[in-house]
Amino acid sequence: MTLHYEDILYEVRPDCVARITINRPASYNAFRGQTVDELIHAFQRAGWDKSIAVIVLTGAGDKAFCTGGDQGAHDGKYDGRGTIGLPIEELQSLIRDVPKPVIARVNGFAIGGGNVLASVCDLTIASDKAQFGQVGPKVGSVDPGFGTAYLARVVGEKKAREIWYLNRRYTAADALAMGLANAVVPHDELDAEVDRWCAEIIERSPTAIALAKASFNADSESIRGIASMGMQALRLYYETDESREGGNAFREKRKPNFRKFLK
Repeated sequence: MTLHYEDILYEVRPDCVARITINRPASYNAFRGQTVDELIHAFQRAGWDKSIAVIVLTGAGDKAFCTGGDQGAHDGKYDGRGTIGLPIEELQSLIRDVPKPVIARVNGFAIGGGNVLASVCDLTIASDKAQFGQVGPKVGSVDPGFGTAYLARVVGEKKAREIWYLNRRYTAADALAMGLANAVVPHDELDAEVDRWCAEIIERSPTAIALAKASFNADSESIRGIASMGMQALRLYYETDESREGGNAFREKRKPNFRKFLK
């Protein structure tokens, strides 16, 4: 069964797996407001469908898993609802809240908000062509919640700060070494590997897994409050000339000069 959306693809497979695909390959699967709303709708459908055992999140094409917020839809505020014009914290929370494992199938770039989505998924399986990283401070943005505090839980404080302060790119092998990925396989074996992991999960008790997931989440649940507060601060930051400089420089294909706005 396939349900039709504009920005995503949603497929329920006979093997009890739901696959949710961000379908904006021309923009490297960057998300706009509508994309996030469609993802929320799809995760709600799959998350509470008792016939589904595993949810796989991925991006269309071979180039990108997701590259975060679409800068073309961002000029001080994104183009949808929510605190910053993107209900991104709602989507991040939903990925954690659904009572079944969510696997990030990382087929290419997992950058910015895409890196955050891969981080909050329960498991991450990556192609050897995948690249990970954050870009927020380069474009006048940041994810002040799950993207920072939870990332530190995943890779450790020092590495998380490096990722955010320096905005470097990391290979799939780097991601595996730091704990950001569970497995890395040759690109043409990615689907087969994801299928293998799904097949193992399907044989396990769904209630036991749901309890395990809720227990894992309980330990980091305070980050949801941090994210809520952080997004309010981010909204105010997006209204500053310093933040706008990042988006303007990105669109004008030049190096930003943030420090000129210091007072």
